[in-house]
Amino acid sequence: MAGVQVVVEGRASRVTRTGSQRLRTTRFLMGGKEYQAIEQNPEKSSQWGKLARDGHRVVQFRDLLTQRYVAVAVDGKVSRFGTAG
Repeated sequence: MAGVQVVVEGRASRVTRTGSQRLRTTRFLMGGKEYQAIEQNPEKSSQWGKLARDGHRVVQFRDLLTQRYVAVAVDGKVSRFGTAG
């Protein structure tokens, strides 16, 4: 998400910034579902925040229908949470 857009399944989605935190975010369709990718806030005390503080690129993925976080990418390697589909 370093550029102005990302391409998922052949569709381009614009990368924007959130309000106060100025974190990068984008919405995209994949497998018929809509997701939001959100850059990790390095100020958070979570394990993901610590990784971001340590210089890793951390992106959380949220299913917009259920509002649940379904995956995380650390330095480009994606890990799914639970049985997210």
